[in-house]
Amino acid sequence: MSTDYLILGARLLGEEPADLVLRDGVIASLGADTAHPRDGVELVTVDADGLLALPGLVDLHTHLREPGREDTETVLTGSRAAAAGGFTAVHAMANTTPVADTAGVVEQVHRLGIDAGYVDVRPVGAVSVGLEGTRLAELGAMASSAAGVRVFSDDGHCVDDPVLMRRALEYVKSFDGVIAQHAQEPRLTVGAQMHEGVVSAELGLAGWPAVAEESIIARDVLLAEHVGSRLHVCHLSTAGSVDIVRWAKARGIDVTAEVTPHHLLLTDEQARSYDPRYKVNPPLRTAEDVEAVRAGLADGTIDVVATDHAPHADEDKDCEWPAGAFGMTGLETALPVIQATMVETGRLTWADVARVLSTTPARIGRVSGQGRPVAVGEPANLTLIDPAARRRVEPAAQVTRSRNTPFAGTELPGRVVATFLRGRATVYDGAPVAHEEVNA
Repeated sequence: MSTDYLILGARLLGEEPADLVLRDGVIASLGADTAHPRDGVELVTVDADGLLALPGLVDLHTHLREPGREDTETVLTGSRAAAAGGFTAVHAMANTTPVADTAGVVEQVHRLGIDAGYVDVRPVGAVSVGLEGTRLAELGAMASSAAGVRVFSDDGHCVDDPVLMRRALEYVKSFDGVIAQHAQEPRLTVGAQMHEGVVSAELGLAGWPAVAEESIIARDVLLAEHVGSRLHVCHLSTAGSVDIVRWAKARGIDVTAEVTPHHLLLTDEQARSYDPRYKVNPPLRTAEDVEAVRAGLADGTIDVVATDHAPHADEDKDCEWPAGAFGMTGLETALPVIQATMVETGRLTWADVARVLSTTPARIGRVSGQGRPVAVGEPANLTLIDPAARRRVEPAAQVTRSRNTPFAGTELPGRVVATFLRGRATVYDGAPVAHEEVNA
């Protein structure tokens, strides 16, 4: 049986309460209660008093690990975690095994996402064959495949060869694609374990200097200007990077940038614990860098927040720091971190949150039907959150298969109460809906 939803009293983008009717995959009405039961259709009423309604969140940067590392995450488990975090679409990064550098692999990931049913899974194609940075991957074939790839990235590896980067930027222009760069000059970060600075010197850990990120971004914005193509900067993390992107935008270069939730909240001081949960690439930076990326997000220099959700097996994090894997989970904590760092500090409104976590990432990724306004006739992709709730992050209680959250034990605001994908509930009353019901 299909289901209509009558959502009573939700505050759209934090403004005045309104009633919404979700029917046949779209928002059928908005305003006063106008829903009536239809023959053969269940009508579910949701009391949304005190809840906010936001357009479904869109993540430009998710690692789902399938194929190859299903022990850490799968498209299904990662999709469930995404829905639990309020997302209705995610971009699955290419560093799988095999690498998503052919039409066959991206179509496999795309199909797994459809079968899971919790969110729209948009595969990201590799820029280079095998992420090796020597030959262009099958960009055109991936773009014209059933997956319709529009974002390409060697994330986890930098496209450090300027000639290859130029060719990639030129190639994707023909189908309105974008190159998403992991900005890390590899020769400046050999053996790096954390941010290069006072803390790394005191701890005796090899440093990852800010200039390794900034030099690649500076080079790439100039390449993008030269060829007239779109460039997206992944997980920007330093004050200098913010300045470079701000300069490039003022110059009219078609560049966008993302920041992760953990770079908005955590600093390199966390490394003093030698706990590999805080080991990530790019590394946690200084308090001054955190302030700069918050300011950059607030003034629009940084366009979006992306999770860089990077699940790992316990043994890859429950070890000494040098042996630990880089990366943190983030799908289920992204919205609470944004509320804590940007909304409750007065730097972003809830309308701004919708822009940086939904509308703009959907536009950058060219995801049709996502990031749309909460309005009559639009696809019913939305999330209901309780902004007054406060919860302590418990790794064992999270939906993701992995437990490597840097926020374990931290109290964060907000709770996702429900998520709807084209009018179907994927999360209801705070928990993912059973798989058979999602795919009914």
